[in-house]
This record gives sequence, C-alpha cells and structure tokens, in this order.
Amino acid sequence: MSVKIHLNSEQIHALDLSPVEEKIEDYLEKGRIADYEQKVSFELNYPRDPSDPRELSEIPEIRLWFVRLDARYPWFLYLLDGKTGELYRYIAMLVPHQFNRAEGIQYNPEALEIFAMKKIFVLHDWLKKQNITSTLKLKAIAQSLGFDLDDTLFNLLG
Repeated sequence: MSVKIHLNSEQIHALDLSPVEEKIEDYLEKGRIADYEQKVSFELNYPRDPSDPRELSEIPEIRLWFVRLDARYPWFLYLLDGKTGELYRYIAMLVPHQFNRAEGIQYNPEALEIFAMKKIFVLHDWLKKQNITSTLKLKAIAQSLGFDLDDTLFNLLG
C-alpha cells in the first residue's frame, strides 16, 4: 500500500501542497494516517539544464516547497519510506548539508541535532493524538539519524 506523490515544477514554484493534501487529508479524516507509516515517497518532475550539477535538495525552489510542507505537516516524516532513502532526501531539504562524492550527504551536525530533537518532540505529541504510545518508532527514527534516545527523555515528555 505504498503512496507516491507526484510533483511538477509548476506546483513547486507555486508552493502548491495540493498533491499532498489530496492524499493526506483523506487519511486524516478517516483516522487512518498511522496506517501509512513509511509508505509515502515523492516523484519530482523538475526539468533542469543537463549541465546543472546540483542535487534536488540544493535547488532553493524545491527546498522552499519542502519547508512549506514541513510547516503544514510537521509530523510528515513519519510517513516517508526510509528504505528507499526518501526520509534522508526529505531531511536534506530541511537541514543544511553538503554532498561528498565519496561519502554522500553530510549534514551540518548541530543543525541535524536540533532538527532531530524538534521532530522527536513533534512526533511524540502527534503519535499520542493518534493513540500510539510506543516510543520504539521515535527511537528508530532518532537512531537512523545517528542519535540514541533513552526512556528518560520520554518520561520527561509524559
């Protein structure tokens, strides 16, 4: 039951979130949003000059669209398919980074830490509203970003 969200350059330039809204709002209304954990991916149709060496996450217009998406749905990364790298591409849209041809993406460590903790807090509250009380998913997300969280943090959050 994977979900692919198609985006084109017109939607990106217009900051049009309707491709996401069409899918997500229906799931929210039916109370089934948690069923789509790690099921969502994006297909971006953004034509570029063949000589443009930038990755998609280095194009300001695309990054701005993802910043808007994250502002509207701050818990959206919960839905992203981590197995296909979609989670890391999403994070690259929101966290300063550099590309290294040999080592791949290298996030700014402090920015990544702030981003990760903010998302843990947002997701913790959002998951409680979805009646999901396990912290295993949050720990797994944090661990995929290189952070180990223990139960002490979650005890503080209530």
